[in-house]
Amino acid sequence: MTQRPLRLGTRRSLLARAQSSALARALERLHPGLQVELVGIETRGDRILDTPLSRVDGKEFFTAEIDAALLSGQVDLSVHSYKDLSLELPDGLHIGAVPPRENPRDIVVFAADVPGRLSEGAPLRIGSSSPRRQAFVPSFLQRALPGSPSVQLCELRGNVDTRLRRLLEPRGAERQLDGVVLAFAGLSRLWQDETVGAAAVLRELLAGLPRMILPLTLCPAAPAQGALAVECRSNDERTRALLAAIDDAGTRAAIVAERALLAERGGGCHQQFGATQLHVDGIGALLYVREAGADGLAAPELRWKAPPPPNTPVRAWDGSEQKPPAIESIDGAAAACAQRLAASGAAFIAHRRALPADLGAREINRCRHIWVSGTESWFALAARGVWVEGCAESLGFASLRPMLAAPLLALPPLQEWIALTNEEGAAGWGETPVLATYRHARTTAAGAGPGDATQAWWHSGMQVERWRGALGAGCQHACGPGKTADALRRAGVAAPMIFPSVHHWRDWLRT
Repeated sequence: MTQRPLRLGTRRSLLARAQSSALARALERLHPGLQVELVGIETRGDRILDTPLSRVDGKEFFTAEIDAALLSGQVDLSVHSYKDLSLELPDGLHIGAVPPRENPRDIVVFAADVPGRLSEGAPLRIGSSSPRRQAFVPSFLQRALPGSPSVQLCELRGNVDTRLRRLLEPRGAERQLDGVVLAFAGLSRLWQDETVGAAAVLRELLAGLPRMILPLTLCPAAPAQGALAVECRSNDERTRALLAAIDDAGTRAAIVAERALLAERGGGCHQQFGATQLHVDGIGALLYVREAGADGLAAPELRWKAPPPPNTPVRAWDGSEQKPPAIESIDGAAAACAQRLAASGAAFIAHRRALPADLGAREINRCRHIWVSGTESWFALAARGVWVEGCAESLGFASLRPMLAAPLLALPPLQEWIALTNEEGAAGWGETPVLATYRHARTTAAGAGPGDATQAWWHSGMQVERWRGALGAGCQHACGPGKTADALRRAGVAAPMIFPSVHHWRDWLRT
């Protein structure tokens, strides 16, 4: 006997239908013979489009009507952006699955003429009604955009396509905006959808528009952003069993950690609070946290569960405190750099020094997609007039690979990139071409190597090369993620300890 189709309740927006359709097809692939039908349901959040939700009484703006349909038996399951869910589920409902998470970051999409307006010193109007984004984004963009512009965030509601159309309004029109802040995950799901017409609409709206992907280090996302929650009735054993096949334990764990912090603050969409947990190979779970309040914008936090501390007396050597050697430019680096940037589809700048000082912004910006190692390099290049699209958040180029492969970004394959770095760091880039633009002076380094240290922090691959004779077996060697760890492995340290930063290593030694 053929079982009846599952009925999936969904909002009628392009994004809601796209993510519901994707989930329905995933269930059908995993359970041959299963049919999933979409049932459109309008919610209060869809009807209230002229008021920021943080100012609307009540809650469950996008879920109450769908939950009612689920409890009544009108539908069997529903798919929500997890960040839209209340911290407490209605009685009788159950989160049957949390599928693997999309990129949780925010992305800013700009009007096509914004780079030119920045060169004229014009202020920018950026759309977003999120209190969190209003707290975090202006101060970041003022440092990350060329020209250090004045940035004003304006109230913005509506579906994704409605928001993006504000960028295409004629300059001077009342509805025209210079940029909009959106969830990367929502855009990504729309971009990949081929069932409800969302992909074609989005690709037309985004064609040729500049963008920036906001770093979690300074702009953590809303708790649970990028994740989906699939609800069903608690007593519906058939649906619960079907949903178990698409559940992702790692995503669930991250959402639990993020929403626990939100619960401590009372929950709600009015919070100027961000919390995002990522799993990074070699390090583990990193939880980025930031909030704003009556005292202003707090410093960002990076929370991490450290390994057990050393149980023997510690003699520490901290390479980050060593005076760095002088920098030497490589002959012809500026000309070679300009030529390679113009010929490459994208570039990764391993350090701000890797762009020769006599190379102008116009030459650099001929490469359409510029990515950097971290926010300090980002801000330094922005001060030179360079448009930076995103960064590795000090986690190394390898950590970027999943994001760079996202169809939404439409970036070239890595063999069409160029990586700019120093001579000592030119090895180990795989298929990505490398250009060394500078080297460290071949002189005796100031300071001393690890000597008889029991714990050593290596600040760079250059230090490993210079003091590799001091890599004693009795010392625990630690560093940040990326090329320094690769240099230690090449020098014979089989399992260097990887920490998010030197500050986390120092705290670990003190515990």
